Amino acid sequence: MTASQYKIYAVLTILLLGLWFLADIFEQKETQKVAVSAHSPDYFSVGYYKKEMDVAGNIKNELNADKMTHYSDDGTTHLEQPVMTLYNSDAPPWVIKAETGILEADGDHLLLAGKVFISREGTEKLNPFNINTAELKVYLSVSYAETDQWAEIIDGSNRTEGIGLETTFSYPVKVKFLSNVKGRYEIN
Repeated sequence: MTASQYKIYAVLTILLLGLWFLADIFEQKETQKVAVSAHSPDYFSVGYYKKEMDVAGNIKNELNADKMTHYSDDGTTHLEQPVMTLYNSDAPPWVIKAETGILEADGDHLLLAGKVFISREGTEKLNPFNINTAELKVYLSVSYAETDQWAEIIDGSNRTEGIGLETTFSYPVKVKFLSNVKGRYEIN
């Protein structure tokens, strides 16, 4: 072999070693990348507001939240300080407030966590109506809610409490306690 052939082999060997070294560095950087969680948000909003109308164009419900975070893997919308307002044509709206909530991907099931406060203002014919509870499941399409937690109803000067509650917010309004019901009623 000639000296020029040795030089060519030496250059090729150095190039191959250099490429191998660069490939090794690139592979190490790839393995060091932080893996993105499968359940990570794809968008969020601060000061979230959503309004839903019925087929006649009347407002059906409104949803407000201090913060909304949407997750694309399961389609859920996580809410901080949500306020859901359910409208009826014949009575004041029902307002449901919670600490946190999750709106399922179907847009119908709202899971409210922490303390939950439900209220309806009074009218000449209706007393103000308030419910205190926790961990409430709301089915928006049928204006229905349920919980297996302690609940308290305050209807004017009357108070009723029990464990577990089912209620329908549309006319006729129905409220049913599931167990351990106690009440205090004032007769005028």
